[in-house]
Amino acid sequence: MLPLRIFLGVTFVYAGLDKLTDSAFLSASGPGSIGDLMHGVRDTSAVPALVDLALKAPVGFAVVLAVGELLVGLGTLAGVWARLAAAGGALISLSLWLTVSWSATPYYYGNDLVYLMAWLPLVMAGAPYLSLSELRSRRSRRTA
Repeated sequence: MLPLRIFLGVTFVYAGLDKLTDSAFLSASGPGSIGDLMHGVRDTSAVPALVDLALKAPVGFAVVLAVGELLVGLGTLAGVWARLAAAGGALISLSLWLTVSWSATPYYYGNDLVYLMAWLPLVMAGAPYLSLSELRSRRSRRTA
C-alpha cells in the first residue's frame, strides 16, 4: 500500500501545483484554459450536467479542483485522515472520468478510470504504516 500511497500522493500534489501555477489553465477561455477544456468535452461526457456546472464559474472550479488535488495528495502522503483523502481522490478521479476522459476509446486509454481504481484500496485500508494518523494512534494507546 505504501508505494501506491506515495505514487498517488506525489501525482496529486504535482497535478494541483501544476494547475495553480498555470495562468493559461486558470482562465475562463483561451488555449489551455479550463473553460476551453470544459467546452471541448461537454458533448462527449457521460454527465454533461457536471460540465455545465463547472462552466458556470470555470476559474473557480479550476481553483477548487487544484486545491482539492493538492490537499488529497498532501493528506495521502502524510497519512492524515488517509481514508478521507483517498475518498477525495477517488471522487476527483470519478468526476474527471465521467467528464474529461469519458470519450477515450478504448476506455482503458482514459487514465482517470485507472486512478479511480487505484484510490479504492486506500479508501478501504487507509494508511496503517508510516503515517501521522498511525503515530497519533500509537501515542493514544500508550497513554490509555
